[in-house]
Amino acid sequence: MTHPQISPPPQAATPRKRLGFFSRLLDEASAAERYRLVAAQIRHAEAHGFDSAWVAQHHFHEHEGGLPAPLVFLAYLAAQTKRIRLGTGIITLPLENALRVAEDAAVLDLLANGRLEVGVGTGGTPASFTAFGLDSEQRREIFSTQLATLRRAWAGQPLAGGDRIYPAGKQLLGRLWQATFSAHGAALAGAAGDGLMLSRTQPRSAEAPHATLAEIQHPIIDAYLAALPAGQAPRIVASRSLFVADDRAEALRLADLGLRRSAARHAAIGKPMVAPDAPLSQLIAAYDAHVGTVDDVVASLRADTTLERVSDIVFQVHSMDPPQAQILRSIELTATEVAPALGWRAAPPTHTPADSPLEAIA
Repeated sequence: MTHPQISPPPQAATPRKRLGFFSRLLDEASAAERYRLVAAQIRHAEAHGFDSAWVAQHHFHEHEGGLPAPLVFLAYLAAQTKRIRLGTGIITLPLENALRVAEDAAVLDLLANGRLEVGVGTGGTPASFTAFGLDSEQRREIFSTQLATLRRAWAGQPLAGGDRIYPAGKQLLGRLWQATFSAHGAALAGAAGDGLMLSRTQPRSAEAPHATLAEIQHPIIDAYLAALPAGQAPRIVASRSLFVADDRAEALRLADLGLRRSAARHAAIGKPMVAPDAPLSQLIAAYDAHVGTVDDVVASLRADTTLERVSDIVFQVHSMDPPQAQILRSIELTATEVAPALGWRAAPPTHTPADSPLEAIA
């Protein structure tokens, strides 16, 4: 008696990694010009197939970041783009009114046809908390309270007095991300089912001053995955500093200028990462930067084993910060050569939704 052959179960397809572009809006220009330049960078990233674009929030200190109002800027971008997802990386939630964040995000997500991703974090600049009348030592407690309010509002639950936010924002609960430097923070994000945001660089401890970024971040990912509810797909963003150029010497020359400028600024505020006059190789290592030609940065990124475990790889040109033409070329080379060499593939074309209200206005 013969038996029919039974085919093995199909292998689950490996989820497609997403490619992102990130900016703290640090271009050497006025605020208005910074916003114009970064908007052009993000439109360029969309044209080259990037899946997402992220902007950071910083108050007061233009050398740390040039954007205090990320949702306002993303609304401007939503009118100029159609497909690329728009994210905050991050909103400093302790310094915000959580209900206003919930309302603004809900409105923006509708105007952007559901393209908003909301990253939040505790923040870390003590002077910013002082200006808002808050104690930075209390930022974790404030963050926890604000995050609970944000969730409650988006979930449509009654607020104090019985009101609910309008428009509703329940869809954003599945697009919430938490940034952290610690395994404890990662476990909290995982237990909540949120996405995890990993930084482009992290301080080294006195016990392991030469640890690689991957060695620091693997335990953070482990803690996140261990706490994630069973059956829930992990969402992990790894941000990385990358500047790729056609010519190695030019890439290193521009990186030298930018990294020394950053090192001098950190030294001036009492937070030195490396001596401003250190050799370029030490500056690149201190800032966890990937610099050079396509072959150079592909080899450098392949050595970062963290990237094998993430769902989203997000590149930024900080702290090299080359001129605009070189940033645009780096975006092109990243999408056409670097990311494909790491396994990224552009998303297949999809049906273009009807223009959003913002696109119609534009």
